[in-house]
Amino acid sequence: MSKKSNQKAKLLILREMLLRQGDEEHPIPTRELLEELDRHGIPAERKSIYSDMEILRETGLDVQFRKGKPGGWFVGERDFELPELKLLVDAVQSCRFISRRKSRALIRKLESLTSVGQARQLQRQVYVEDRVKTGNEGVYYAIDKLHTAIAGGRAVTFQYFDYNVKKEKVFRREGKRYTVSPYGLIWGDENFYYLVGWDHALGELRHYRVDRMASLTVTGLPRRGDGSCENFDLVQYGQKHFHMFSGREAKIRLLCENRFVNVMLDRFGQEVMLIPEGEDRFALTVDAVVSPQFYGWLFGLGTGVKLTDPDWAAAEYRAMLAEAIER
Repeated sequence: MSKKSNQKAKLLILREMLLRQGDEEHPIPTRELLEELDRHGIPAERKSIYSDMEILRETGLDVQFRKGKPGGWFVGERDFELPELKLLVDAVQSCRFISRRKSRALIRKLESLTSVGQARQLQRQVYVEDRVKTGNEGVYYAIDKLHTAIAGGRAVTFQYFDYNVKKEKVFRREGKRYTVSPYGLIWGDENFYYLVGWDHALGELRHYRVDRMASLTVTGLPRRGDGSCENFDLVQYGQKHFHMFSGREAKIRLLCENRFVNVMLDRFGQEVMLIPEGEDRFALTVDAVVSPQFYGWLFGLGTGVKLTDPDWAAAEYRAMLAEAIER
């Protein structure tokens, strides 16, 4: 290896070591840097490390040195600070449209943006809460396709499905493909992604859950729409159509008409057990957060969903209702 190539490799090794191992709490002693270079067959002296670090500073890396114990070299300011990475990790973990497998993969990539020591703090963030995640692995790639279609002004086609009591996919329109001109994506309603677009068959703006789409294809058809699409305001549309809700946890048993399968799977996750009760109803027992908002959500579903739980629930509901009326 020539002296010039040797120097390039030396700087790359030092840079990688600083980024992956050096932070303010874990500075790297000069001795360890020399040992790492020696393992790569690159001889170096202590005083040469200082000049190498100066070169790395000139390239934009915030190399810092601390005297004393523990003393050594580390990277100060990074592209992403640790609190920022924690926020991103929590956002990935809480997104229901990203599967558990894809969440783990993305979090590993985020961990690579900081030192090994700080990455351990990100790993602890992963288990803050056991959130319901989608089982549809294709959502991640569907979102990318939809962004491509929106940017290119192209229509998309897809099949759209619901779940039945057996958690099987049941395609709407007998499996016929929807043709939709996409105008925007909304991330809302408990962290699901929705496509807002002009439905070619119905001739109006509609929204569709991205995780309920199958066989999504970007076509060569130009985007269509009427006058309502010309000045389409995605924020305004989202405020009109989507909303979100806390209190104490309790075990709740619900008796529902079959048309509420999707609602219950959305609210409580795919793992919930749906027990058929005759031909047109099913029951489920869930751990729910009982609050005025919960009862409001339940009341909003109408008579198709009944709370079959004990007297405490009914009494609590009556008390909350009386309090609300007094206000």
